[in-house]
Amino acid sequence: MSPEKRDDRLYGLLGKIRAVPGKRDELVARLEDTSRNVPGKLVYLISLEKDDPDAFWITEVWRDKAAYEAVAGKEGREGRASVQSLVLALEHRVETIPLESSIPYRGNGR
Repeated sequence: MSPEKRDDRLYGLLGKIRAVPGKRDELVARLEDTSRNVPGKLVYLISLEKDDPDAFWITEVWRDKAAYEAVAGKEGREGRASVQSLVLALEHRVETIPLESSIPYRGNGR
């Protein structure tokens, strides 16, 4: 069955965030702290833009969309509120379908 037709497929998000000028490191540190040990989250990768000191990308891979939605409600709102003063803009956000064969599992619940 193709990935587009499956309900149990991995769910991904890719987003570009622009921090308030000079606050990228602080924002990244807070996001790293709040993203640890989240049920269903398999990958949380932050990549700094080489030529832009205020921008970075976040790649998230979840067990499935239901796992993401289970924590995106109240917990997600609380998390966003805790960093909102450091975020200038969410410049790009896209939902993805990660290919399971590309995820290096380490016994993390899949």
